[in-house]
Amino acid sequence: KWHFLKFYPGLVGGHCIGVDPYYLVHQAKQVGYHAHLIDAGRFVNDSMGGYIAKQTVKRILAADKHLSQSRVLVLGFTFKENVADVRNTKVANIVKELQSYRVQVDLVDPYADPEEVRHEYQIEMKAQPEGTYDAIIVAVAHREYRMMTESDFLKLANKNCLLVDVKGLYANRIEKLAYWSL
Repeated sequence: KWHFLKFYPGLVGGHCIGVDPYYLVHQAKQVGYHAHLIDAGRFVNDSMGGYIAKQTVKRILAADKHLSQSRVLVLGFTFKENVADVRNTKVANIVKELQSYRVQVDLVDPYADPEEVRHEYQIEMKAQPEGTYDAIIVAVAHREYRMMTESDFLKLANKNCLLVDVKGLYANRIEKLAYWSL
């Protein structure tokens, strides 16, 4: 159809979709209406970062790796692709949840300002990946990451590395790495 919009799974941050619905829910309650569907959508979105981190941890453990010795690379931190805006990014939830399991997390984003990330989220960023990883999470579909191939990921991968493809960018393109996507 001419008006069809193709939607992809992922994290919804920012302000318009990530925050504004809470104002609508609040106003609805004030006039005696409970916006169940909006509440449910907010719950699912707010839980998605933790869900992605927990699924990553489960798969690292299933590969017989110790969490305290595991390294995870998170590619992308901004709330959407190809922008520098980190307001209300849900990627922070992934990083914090992984850290709660004592996993070493390296965060890289070509657009995000490391000082702003440190100030707003108390998360340190790296300029580039360093070494190899037990899991790689492509959290934001920046153009730089869209162009990556499996051989690019293999250079960053330990044995039995997991590629977590939040946006489904690499569906049917990964053969040698363990692969999981929403």
